[in-house]
Amino acid sequence: MARRSTIAPAEPSGRLSGPTIVACIATAKLCLHLLTASRYGPFRDELYYVACSEHLGAGYVDHPPLVAFLTWFARHAFGDSLLALRLLPAVAGAGLVVLTGALAREMGGGRFAQALAALAVLFVPYYLIFQHWMTMNAFEPLTWAACAWCVARAINTGNPRFWLPFGLLAGVGLENKYSIAFFLVGVVAGLLSTPARHFFRSRWFWIGVCSSIAIFIPNLVWLIRHGFPFLELMHNVRMSGRDVMRPPMAFLGDQAMVHNPLLSPLWAGGLVWLLVAPKGRRYRVLGVAFVFVFAALMLLKGKNYYVSPVYPMLFAAGSVAFEGITTLRWKPARYAYMATVIIFSLIILPIMVPILPVASYVGYQRFLSYPPPQFEHQPNGVLPQYFADEFGWEEMAQATAAAFNRLSSGDREKVVIFANNYGEASAIDFYGPRLGLPKAVCPHQSYWLWEPQKASGDVFLVLGSDGTGDREHFATVEAAGRVENAYSRLDEHFTLWLCRGLKFDLRQSWTAMKRWH
Repeated sequence: MARRSTIAPAEPSGRLSGPTIVACIATAKLCLHLLTASRYGPFRDELYYVACSEHLGAGYVDHPPLVAFLTWFARHAFGDSLLALRLLPAVAGAGLVVLTGALAREMGGGRFAQALAALAVLFVPYYLIFQHWMTMNAFEPLTWAACAWCVARAINTGNPRFWLPFGLLAGVGLENKYSIAFFLVGVVAGLLSTPARHFFRSRWFWIGVCSSIAIFIPNLVWLIRHGFPFLELMHNVRMSGRDVMRPPMAFLGDQAMVHNPLLSPLWAGGLVWLLVAPKGRRYRVLGVAFVFVFAALMLLKGKNYYVSPVYPMLFAAGSVAFEGITTLRWKPARYAYMATVIIFSLIILPIMVPILPVASYVGYQRFLSYPPPQFEHQPNGVLPQYFADEFGWEEMAQATAAAFNRLSSGDREKVVIFANNYGEASAIDFYGPRLGLPKAVCPHQSYWLWEPQKASGDVFLVLGSDGTGDREHFATVEAAGRVENAYSRLDEHFTLWLCRGLKFDLRQSWTAMKRWH
């Protein structure tokens, strides 16, 4: 394949370069996340990953191990504050902006294309929401975009050595979230269907494949030894109806809301450019990869945001295409479109980022009547799930501590705090040490793997139950407190039960108590 210069069109002297503008936009995104990091409270999954970081291993029931190790590092390097916990996700968000701009430059985009691509990524609701937390989803788009850059770079230079970093990044991506496998299969399909298939003849491609497998092997061995719990979990989730599963046309329509309605022409145009435009067809591998990922996740009824990590390469391609068609004519359209995107995005920004006090947020959301993205069927109350899950955890731990401290000293020594889901258990484990509480026992997700130390227990404080089932399992059940917060999810409003006289041995019955969903 002929090599192509990757130098973007020359830019007028005395003006900021494309990479400089991209760096400024990335800095703005970083500052936005850092300044709002401590606005509300810890997210449910963040607390869970903190618990996982205290049980480091090669795998977990519902996710690969990387996020637990990143959480462990953040806590030991920076502390347990929300700002410390959310520093790495914020950096990942800024890095995604930089990579998207670099990808636009690699595709031949000049100053405007690089700036528009970076700006698009800045204002995508999905990235704004998930790069606010320490979660797998904060890092997933970064690894996909880095892999896409390696593909474009290999195509432009004809140098197969770029498949080695591609493989290393793919391995890291698999240790972060399994869904990158769809992208990897999509890239292979793209290679097979384009002239880039010649890379299969290079030993560097296969070295990259082996590198990816080597990085993933520890988690793969763990999955095999534990009977692939993630597959069991996904089956149970599908049967439970928890996730929002949309039919194909609704799934397609959701993409506008998840990725900012005004950016839809940009990514749609980017896909067309990659597949059929003379200049874009050079990177058709990436277009085919997107089509495969989108089709597979749509047909499998994945959540509407599962395809989000693949969009940065479309934003880059769309920006290059838009720059190309407005170079000689319609140049004012560039700045009209960019200004419109900025104004609209700033208006909806407080719905996606915790800029406002929570009471003001509720009023602002009602004023705009702009529906926030919905990912799961949950009783959220006045806030969307992604913010409702940041409220109530400390109050829950405090209510539990109040009930705990009312017990006699003898009861406190033998009490078991039993939580019915990982969110409640993680909150107890996070806030409990400063409140004098023991670690929680929970049969949900990876907590089930961390079996209770006590064979039985005469006294239980039960969280997340309506009390009906507990009356079958204990000699006595009485209310010991109330857990609720005006802004938390409604299913986290419950009575705290004090239960005595368990009718079975807890550890012997633990296997049957498993709850993976």
